[in-house]
Amino acid sequence: MEAVVVDAGSKLLKAGFAVPDQAPSMIIPTQMKRTLEDGSLSDSSLFEDITVDPVVRGFIRDWDAMEDLLNHVLYTGLGWEMGNEGQILFTDPLATPKAFREQLVQLMFETFNISGFYASEQAVLSLYAVGRISGCTVDIGHGKIVVIDFIDWFNSKLYIAPVIEGAVQHIASRRFEIGGVDLTKLLAQELGKSNPTVNLNISDVERLKDQYSCCAEDELAYEKIQRSCQREQHTLPDGQVITIGRERYMVGEALFQPSILGLEAHGIVEQLVRSISTVSSENHRQLLENTVLCGGTASMAGFEDRFQKEASLCSSVIRPSLVKPPEYMPENLTMYSAWVGGAILAKVVFPQNQHITKGDYDETGPSIVHRKCF
Repeated sequence: MEAVVVDAGSKLLKAGFAVPDQAPSMIIPTQMKRTLEDGSLSDSSLFEDITVDPVVRGFIRDWDAMEDLLNHVLYTGLGWEMGNEGQILFTDPLATPKAFREQLVQLMFETFNISGFYASEQAVLSLYAVGRISGCTVDIGHGKIVVIDFIDWFNSKLYIAPVIEGAVQHIASRRFEIGGVDLTKLLAQELGKSNPTVNLNISDVERLKDQYSCCAEDELAYEKIQRSCQREQHTLPDGQVITIGRERYMVGEALFQPSILGLEAHGIVEQLVRSISTVSSENHRQLLENTVLCGGTASMAGFEDRFQKEASLCSSVIRPSLVKPPEYMPENLTMYSAWVGGAILAKVVFPQNQHITKGDYDETGPSIVHRKCF
């Protein structure tokens, strides 16, 4: 039986058996609905609309809910049998606390009785997905933006941390606590201004963002759109009608002009270049010319073209250049590149016995994860 790969994001969980040239067989919302003790969905006013978020800003926050979610994924979704559990590889977000990693490996061995475990950083795996072991990953997920540099087997912890010939350089990685969820809030705020009589909930705004958000060609084009933009009508599930126009462009522009979000920060391309400037100059070309975009927000219409245009105008002598995924890889790879990279890695670590076995765990305990995986 193939190993299972799990990539649990703040918005979506991707899971499936390790077949690298196929999309994950399960892509489901991470958010869960609270149920009553008899297992039925709550319909009383006390429990109405109460949801649980096992993963927040990329990190597992509700471990009981995560256990329930994994139970559904592994046994119901993927067909594992009780008493015959297999091996599993988890993707790991940047700057995951050591205690979280230990709690995850403990959960998998003691509750799910797995036969083998491995974990690797999401950004490293996204590079593997496009056939690179060196490069730079720009991950724009639901709960965060991560800009990370890698030289070969690069490992990142609390901040930018490239590894050069096995030595971690704690000078280059940056994690920003903004991401898709913050762009959703921005869109909700702007739509509220232009549609004051419409009652919007956050799930409606999330769908509107996914459907309509896009990037202007450049800053001048964005300014022109702000002055004059054709508006479209959209009917919400409850029958309310909302109009949307220039707001759709603000979502993408905020990544290049964070001042829109009220942040005093450089745009995403400049942040990338500044990040690279902190590592040895001999590695600049290798990093910048192997830039990978990933995360759901990176698939926004026009984002890649805008990123490349901004890159061509940046101050760096060596301009960032995006790596295209191989043709045989699944479509929309940016949405689940970490999962695909995990499937590739699983084909190596489990057959070569580089993973954590049940014997390893029983002998050392949860701390074994730091020695064998990171």
